[in-house]
Amino acid sequence: MSTPGAVSVLPQPAIDPDKAPAPEPARIALLGLGNVGSAALSRLQQWRDGPFGGRLRLVYAANSRQVFQSGPGLCAPVDDGLSPETSAMLRSLQRGRVPVDRPLQPVAAALGLAGCRIVIDATASQAVADQHPHWLRQGIHVVTACKLGQGTSLQAFDAIREACVLAGSHYGDSAAVGAGLPLLRSLRELRAGGDAIHAIAGVLSGSLAWLFNQYDGMRPFSGFVRQAREAGYTEPDPRDDLSGEDVRRKILILARSAGFPLQSEDVEVDSLVPPALAALTGAGVDAALPLLDEPLRLRFAQAHRNGEVLRFIARFADGRASVGLQAVAADHPLAGGSGTDNRVAIWSDRYRRQPLVIQGPGAGAEVTAAGLLDDALAIQRAASSATGDGLH
Repeated sequence: MSTPGAVSVLPQPAIDPDKAPAPEPARIALLGLGNVGSAALSRLQQWRDGPFGGRLRLVYAANSRQVFQSGPGLCAPVDDGLSPETSAMLRSLQRGRVPVDRPLQPVAAALGLAGCRIVIDATASQAVADQHPHWLRQGIHVVTACKLGQGTSLQAFDAIREACVLAGSHYGDSAAVGAGLPLLRSLRELRAGGDAIHAIAGVLSGSLAWLFNQYDGMRPFSGFVRQAREAGYTEPDPRDDLSGEDVRRKILILARSAGFPLQSEDVEVDSLVPPALAALTGAGVDAALPLLDEPLRLRFAQAHRNGEVLRFIARFADGRASVGLQAVAADHPLAGGSGTDNRVAIWSDRYRRQPLVIQGPGAGAEVTAAGLLDDALAIQRAASSATGDGLH
């Protein structure tokens, strides 16, 4: 006998996963072939014969000098100092020159007009970041480690969000803050669950984290800066890291993602770069790095006398934010970590007394590239199921 109001469910045939049709691969355009872009290509090359190999298909790659695009035939061997894995990945594409007049124009055309299309931005280019809303409005998803799209003007941040809503496209930004750590995802999921964020504080720069985890107050700070640059932790011009501007962009992205329309001028930045060093051209920077030594030796000594450690910290609360070097107690939530670890504390209704702390490597080409491809795979999975996965 049937139960009144019950719905009869017909038995469904079992699906053999080995015989199920493969999902349509996402077509990928990779912009930037530096450390992060090369690491992403190497990862794609390793995946070619694995379970992820059929999900992301590279059809376009470019840096500021040349492009590699899918088409008939093979390009010439790649010998521009790229790794063997990177070169092998690019050999399946045709090689050409970047158009001088509008170098970003071919990207959308190379991706086609339908299907899951993704631009992976592994550059630090403002010109590329300016294109993010345009691609998103065309239904092309964007995955990026670049902070210039969301971490500069509030207008640019809003333009990205509006483009996603308009076209139903996704913006994968996990690698933009924390090199793929679940920072932005955690903030968004807390808000989606009805929680309210009250404050954020963290060590957001992997390069500065490494510097102040290593610095002992006895050896010159400038020597550690050179080591960090040689290891690839800092930008080629380490002033880009030491100025705090990169951290400013990161705390802006975090605060805005937490629901606060913070303007760039709402962030107070205390740069580590003295005026004399800031005024130099690139060629004179290395010889002048010892200008950092005495001020930081004095700050380290004062902190050490008080039983404290130095950390470069970004803070947000009450609609304002600050970025700079601080002395904190050795048992402070932000004092832990090692190497290039980022360590971020989040206070909310749910985490009012004790903050939620997220920690992990915050710098390095491999972890950043992994974060980029994680977002790309999530977008491809969402497009295949047509159900969405919560990416913005």
